[in-house]
Amino acid sequence: MTVNRAVMMFAGVMVLVSLALGFYVASWFYLLTAFVGFNLFQSSITGFCPAAMVFRKLGCRDETCAK
Repeated sequence: MTVNRAVMMFAGVMVLVSLALGFYVASWFYLLTAFVGFNLFQSSITGFCPAAMVFRKLGCRDETCAK
């Protein structure tokens, strides 16, 4: 699995879990959804993603361009 796919999967799971927790447990969990969205936004601008660093350390490979 590549780092980009792992980050997208992790973000999607976190959004779905936080929505379920916000609906069934407490509305404060919607803040987790906002945090994930903000992190995706700032990552697209700055290129800095803490989750990508973690997935690289866990052994996910970077994508390579074939020319």
